Parts: sequence; structure tokens; C-alpha cells
Amino acid sequence: MSGPVVLRAAAWVEVETGQRHTPAVIVVDGNLITAINPVEVPADAPVIELGELTLLPGLMDMEVNLLIGGPDTPSGLPNPMHGVQDDPVYRTLRAAVNARVTLHAGFTTVRNLGLMVKTGGYLLDVDLHRAIEQGWHEGPRIVAAGHAITPTGGHLDPTMFQRLAPHIMPVTVEEGRANGVPQVRESVRYQIKYGAEVIKISASGGVMSHGTVAGAQQYSDEELAAIVDEAHRAGVRVAAHAHGDAGIRACLRAGVDCIEHGSLAEDDTIALMVEQGTYLVPTSYLSEGLDVSKAAPALQKKAAEVFPRARETLRKAIRAGVKIACGTDAPAVPHGHNAKELWALVDRGMTPAQALRAATMTSAELIGVDDRGRLAPGLLADIIAVAGDPTVDITTLDDVRFVMKDGRVHKKP
Repeated sequence: MSGPVVLRAAAWVEVETGQRHTPAVIVVDGNLITAINPVEVPADAPVIELGELTLLPGLMDMEVNLLIGGPDTPSGLPNPMHGVQDDPVYRTLRAAVNARVTLHAGFTTVRNLGLMVKTGGYLLDVDLHRAIEQGWHEGPRIVAAGHAITPTGGHLDPTMFQRLAPHIMPVTVEEGRANGVPQVRESVRYQIKYGAEVIKISASGGVMSHGTVAGAQQYSDEELAAIVDEAHRAGVRVAAHAHGDAGIRACLRAGVDCIEHGSLAEDDTIALMVEQGTYLVPTSYLSEGLDVSKAAPALQKKAAEVFPRARETLRKAIRAGVKIACGTDAPAVPHGHNAKELWALVDRGMTPAQALRAATMTSAELIGVDDRGRLAPGLLADIIAVAGDPTVDITTLDDVRFVMKDGRVHKKP
């Protein structure tokens, strides 16, 4: 829209304090918020009437995988053969669909912490980010990781998901399979060279991969230190898939910025995360939302062991004061159902206001930006609206009625 536009609604949420204020009159000019409840609104500015809805800042999901899952996998688990059936073009088209669904669910910023996949070295999420930023396609702002980096046989090694025979899907260092200090440095440099804004690594085993023990440390301390050194010298943060306590402790020693999952962290490790200011993206709704009924019996067994412990670990982390950001691991939770993670955060002990901050302000801090995550003059016009009061009932976020990103309306009631 050219010139200012006015949004009118019943209320707006100040996420800093968790307060819901009435009424809501927000002036947007270009891609920025310019005023909230001003004495006068710009003359002749068009008005978008949103009735009894409540306005709040666009939500953020700090762990999605837009390149897998989607319309043909409604249960959440992607096709286990996607690594050998989806070529890069098809994978990118799939990601475009998932990006639009995610935006329409009210999530205006995401980190795409992808898997290691065969793409010929192309960073598909970086290209999707560029297309969205140029206005070619609807989708959230994407902080892209390119290819996740994993050792041979690590959790994010695609052959560990699909149980492929040797040499069926060879991947390169550029595509993320890296062993030893020289290779991990090369792989980090490659991702950053071609546009990655965050580095994703596999530091422990996983739940949904064959042949990996969920709690086992995978990269050595020396390899982890080299990864973090390379990334940090380039001003790029590192996110580590880590369920097990040993892997988490190794990441903390190396200076990793964010732990994904953190399911089996012990009390002293949680305390160390608080001391060091390390972020946690718990992806906790997986324990309810991931349909493992069609998974192999060994994977179902791992899920039954890990998920209850993960819920209790998150409760402890919340009480201890760990910096917790919102992330779903979609499509393990289906794309578009991202708000379920906020329900999980509340179920584990957060107040609705705290869960809202995890999905806005804390997530913005995690990716190092201060231009979003709140409703305030001068910030980006990433604004959503829901019926009811999300500071009381977090499930109102399951039904986002209005989405504006960058001052452009993408969804109306």
C-alpha cells in the first residue's frame, strides 16, 4: 500500500509486559509502524477494520524445515524417501507452498534449520529467502542455514533416516557431511559463502533416525570448537541439534549459541545454560504432535523413552530461567500448526505472556535483530490478529485471522 494505513481492532498486546490494551489503533506507513493509539490519525488514510480482534506482533518459529513435508504429508512425518525422490526443483516448489502456509498461520519470521540433503551444493532455502524478500512469493522472513552439517552416520546424515545402502546417495562436504577439523571448517565456510545466516549442526543422536543413540555425542570437542570458531569469526551464530546431556555439554564448552531440543539435559547442564546465556529451542510439542505410529518399532521405542523426559527437562529449564525461544521442528509438527508449540510452552510451565515473548522478543534476540518482535513505532509492520485474548488463552493463536508482513496484508478475516 502507498501512504499510511490504519488498523483498528478491539485490543493490542504489549508483549514486553504481557498486557492487553484497548482499543487498538495502529498506523502503518510503508513497512513500518509509525504510531499506536495516536490522538489523530492521518487524514484520508485507508482504514482496515478488524472488529473484535486482538492485534499482536508476528510470531516467529526458530526451527522449521520448509524443504520437506507439506501438503502430501499431513501427519507431519515427511516421506522417508524424500532424499532420493525429490530433486532440487521439486524440493524448492514444496518449500514455497510450506512458506505460504506458515505465513498464513501468523509466523512472519522463521529460521530454516534444514537437513543435509542432496542438492548439488545449492542452498535452496537461501534462494527461497531471496525470492520472498523480492516479493516474488508469499512467505515469512527466512534466516537460512543452507545445509545442516553432520558427521558420517550422524543424526542428520540422510542415509540414517532412510536406511540406504552404501553409495546410494553420496553427498559432499558442501552439502554438509563433514568429518574432522579441516572438513567441518570447509563446510561452514561454504554455507556462509553462499548465503547461510546461521549454521546448523548435529551434535548428538536423534529420535527419528536409525542407528543413532539419542543421547550420544557425535562431533568431537575439537570439531565443535572449529565449527563455532569459523562461524563466529564470520559473525554467524550456531544452532546445534542436541538431545543428550553429553552433546549439550560439549556444545556449551564450544560456545554454541543455541541448543535445539535439549531433551535429556541434566540439572547442572541447565544451570550452565543459564550462566552462559545459551538459548534453548525445545520443540516440545513434538511429544504430543509427532505421529510416530507408522515409524519403525525402534524409533517408536526411542520416542517413548525420550519425549516424557523432554517435557520434564523443559519444565526445569523454564523454572531455572533458561532463555527459551519458540520452535516446532516442522514438518515433524505439520506446517501451519506452528502455534501448537506455544500451547506446549504453557503446558510445561510458562504463562501465556511468557510463551508470547518466547515466540516474539526472545526469538528476535536469538537471531540478533531489534526491528521486530514487538508492536512499537519504528519497528517493522509485522502484525497479526486473533479472536479473544492470547494473554489468557494461548490457543487463540491456533486461528490467526489477519496477517500483515512488512506492511503488506497477506490474510484478511
